[in-house]
Amino acid sequence: MNRFLKAICILSCMLLPVLAEEEAQSEIVTFKPTDIKAPFIEQFTSSWDSRWEVSHSKKISETENDENLLQYNGKWAVEEPTVYKNIIGDKGLVVKSAAAHHAISAKFPEVIDNDGKTLVVQYEVKLQNELECGGAYLKLIKKQDEEYDPKKYNDKTPYVIMFGPDRCGSTNKVHFIFRHKNPLTGEYEEKHLESPPQAKIEKTTVLYTLIVRPDNSFEIKINNKTAKAGNLLEDFRPAVNPPKEINDPEDKKPEDWVDTAKIPDPEATKPDDWDEDAPEYIPDEDAVKPDDWLDDEPEMINDPEAEKPEDWDDEEDGEWVPVQIPNPKCESGNCGEWKRPMKKNPDFKGKWKAPLIDNPDYKGPWAPRKIPNPNYFEDNDPHNFEPMVAIGFELWTMQNQIMFDNIYIGHSEADAEEFANQTWAVKNKIEMIEYEKNSDKEKEEMLKGNEEGFKEKLGAFIEEFKKDPINTFKKNPIYGTIACVIVTFPFLSLLLVGRPKRKSLEELKKEEKVEDEDAEPKGEEAGETNNVEENVTSENLKQRTAAKEKEEEKEEEEKKEEKKEEEKKDE
Repeated sequence: MNRFLKAICILSCMLLPVLAEEEAQSEIVTFKPTDIKAPFIEQFTSSWDSRWEVSHSKKISETENDENLLQYNGKWAVEEPTVYKNIIGDKGLVVKSAAAHHAISAKFPEVIDNDGKTLVVQYEVKLQNELECGGAYLKLIKKQDEEYDPKKYNDKTPYVIMFGPDRCGSTNKVHFIFRHKNPLTGEYEEKHLESPPQAKIEKTTVLYTLIVRPDNSFEIKINNKTAKAGNLLEDFRPAVNPPKEINDPEDKKPEDWVDTAKIPDPEATKPDDWDEDAPEYIPDEDAVKPDDWLDDEPEMINDPEAEKPEDWDDEEDGEWVPVQIPNPKCESGNCGEWKRPMKKNPDFKGKWKAPLIDNPDYKGPWAPRKIPNPNYFEDNDPHNFEPMVAIGFELWTMQNQIMFDNIYIGHSEADAEEFANQTWAVKNKIEMIEYEKNSDKEKEEMLKGNEEGFKEKLGAFIEEFKKDPINTFKKNPIYGTIACVIVTFPFLSLLLVGRPKRKSLEELKKEEKVEDEDAEPKGEEAGETNNVEENVTSENLKQRTAAKEKEEEKEEEEKKEEKKEEEKKDE
């Protein structure tokens, strides 16, 4: 029965990988466009190039004059992922050039007006070559008087919202910036989210979602989990609304204003016994020189084992001086001139200063008076963003292979979540399986590489050890110890394996009983047993001694009888 169960287990282990592979193949997912509707949904299907257009413009810079550096010459492509492939036939927009400026945009079918509505901006980012320095954010482009021209899209094109990951050096964050119009001046000002969440820098697909609601609350999700939430009126700098009051620029601090709270007591005097010259530390007069202190021993001595090289020429090389080594007699630091240790001076007081008292003329901290802010306004509805006409990616990045896919821009949180379930959730499941496989492979390769490296180092140590064992062992005692263990282990194993099994007291008693019953036939075996090293107790020894004495008495009696018989024959 046990053999049957064992066979079943072995067959199961052999079949499990095959069944798992068949199951994985049966779960292959092919791309299917979504049925969800929104003001703008982009899955980069075959007609993508009729919607997206690469910019022919260049960046505007006051410090850089080289047009080649300012040109948007980065290449774009729509293709399937090359890393952690997921849904068959699912393509995305890919940044193909490294260390280049990129700009591409797509006009919305209709202008998106967010007045009084929830705004949801959602898209996928896949950093197939990771990201060390560059952006992967999108911009929602503001509607202007003249019709939007994608060919002229650049970094100065007015936008309404900028959202998405950005990383370079120590900077790693998910931008959420919106441009707000001052109702008094008509000027626009960028409002930056305080303490933005960190971007996920990984090769698997990451889902970024921004939700802005009519109550001015906002929420940023990463992979369908809330990473940041807050309010447009409270969590952005500069603030949307300026303060009602400001400091009066005409108000100046009076010259006689006293803002020093404490002053030295003018009536205080230094005590007569105050010694400002007393040192902080003094020699400890109670200290006693240790008995083993060696006043005349130097801390460094000539190395007694050092020898003058045979080819040393005093005239050319100068007088030869042996190498100095620490004096072994001074290991406890007990050599040289003994000095008393220092201790804290109980009479030390330092420089005398008058104690501080409350300043009778103190008026408190001065601050200019407040006046009404002439530039004050109150906008309680910053969520009502200006109309948006297009979406654009205007980026500079040191890494290529950044993929964007499944863009949703609309007003329904439920539809955006369902869209994510149809797209990102499916991708994520497939990618995580592949990610786990790759992680296991990387661990195996790392362990294999470490093992091979260890063998190489140990082999090199053994070769050096053959030539100069003492110095080689001193240089690397760890490998020396390992080598000694490897060499001596077989001999120790032989000794341990060759040693007979230690017998219990009961087993020894049974053997002795058998020997007593049949001593003669098993005499040779008993002799062999006596030569074997055994673990016996004092009781065993007593029993064995008694049995041996009986045998000896029996032998003596037999000898006596033989002698008597011989004497009878002689008579």
